[in-house]
Amino acid sequence: MGIRDIIDGKKQWRAHVARVKALPPDYQIVYKEIQRYLFKVGPIDLLDGSLLSGILDFFEEGAAAGKGVLELVGDDVAAFCDGLIKDSRTYADIYQESVGGKTGMAEK
Repeated sequence: MGIRDIIDGKKQWRAHVARVKALPPDYQIVYKEIQRYLFKVGPIDLLDGSLLSGILDFFEEGAAAGKGVLELVGDDVAAFCDGLIKDSRTYADIYQESVGGKTGMAEK
């Protein structure tokens, strides 16, 4: 990864953040909660993939249609996130495997 890649990545992230700030306030709150949740337990390739920008596109379409954010994601935002990443390997999976491996060794 060269300096040009880092600069381009920062530009893309700033443009992404500007799009989030253009959303209605309730959408911004839910988006930030989704982002926090995904950064905590989300897929390993979260930053390499298009998951966050896809969610942002989905929210922009919902806001343009005049829908409330909870109409889009439902009342349980964590369940919505889990549905998005159900087939992805997550940091939570890695943690569970590491804890399971250590527990298994202690029992032997």
